[in-house]
Amino acid sequence: MKLISWNVNGIRASVRKGLYEVIHDIDADVFCLQETKAQDEEVVESLTQIERYKGIVYNSAERKGYSGTCIMSREKPISTSRDMGIAEHDQEGRVTHAEFKDFHFVNVYVPNSGGGLKRLDYRAEWDKAFADYLKQKMDEKPLIVTGDFNVAHKEIDLKNPKSNYNKTAGFTQTEIDGFERILNLGLVDSFREIYPETVKYSFWNQRFRARKTNAGWRIDYFLVDKRLWDKVTDAYVYDEIYGSDHCPVGLEINL
Repeated sequence: MKLISWNVNGIRASVRKGLYEVIHDIDADVFCLQETKAQDEEVVESLTQIERYKGIVYNSAERKGYSGTCIMSREKPISTSRDMGIAEHDQEGRVTHAEFKDFHFVNVYVPNSGGGLKRLDYRAEWDKAFADYLKQKMDEKPLIVTGDFNVAHKEIDLKNPKSNYNKTAGFTQTEIDGFERILNLGLVDSFREIYPETVKYSFWNQRFRARKTNAGWRIDYFLVDKRLWDKVTDAYVYDEIYGSDHCPVGLEINL
């Protein structure tokens, strides 16, 4: 199976920038989107030309033009769901879930702590709730979780770690601890496990034209349950693909 995840920074804009072509060329079994920035009917309309996927679950924020996630799969899932079941965390369309025969699959767009870290306390609460939600899924069957986690885990995962540490959203100790709480459930950061010293980024700040100088961050992940790890064959960061301020990331697994 080939699994792909991409923060498209607006599904309607991404269609104009070549989303269909990327989906066609990569030819994944499961293709996930974050930051669809559209309501349900707008997501459906944007995906009408994509016929290869039998299962589609999408989750839009109550606020228009904001957040949103989507899972598309060739195989129709056994079941699908949205959100974590916690009212204060379930208004922004950040979690979609699909259950398959051998594993649970979760797609997430983790909240950004914001300028001046004004949302850091909320982010810490969200990370804890999300870890609890993932634990419930793992108690049922093995788990794969992907998406934009809005955190660089280690110094190798961003261009300028020293100047950003505890100053910039995405590289505070609070966020790192929240990410490690998730890993400690028994999940493996697939790309870093396979490529421990490879420098690749999945996000570049558009305001600073960061992609031109490759001043990026690796904040998009595929985390794989240790019970499935021996079935993983490769992990990818498609940093040659444009069309968003993020690039797609991928996982290959024999299931």
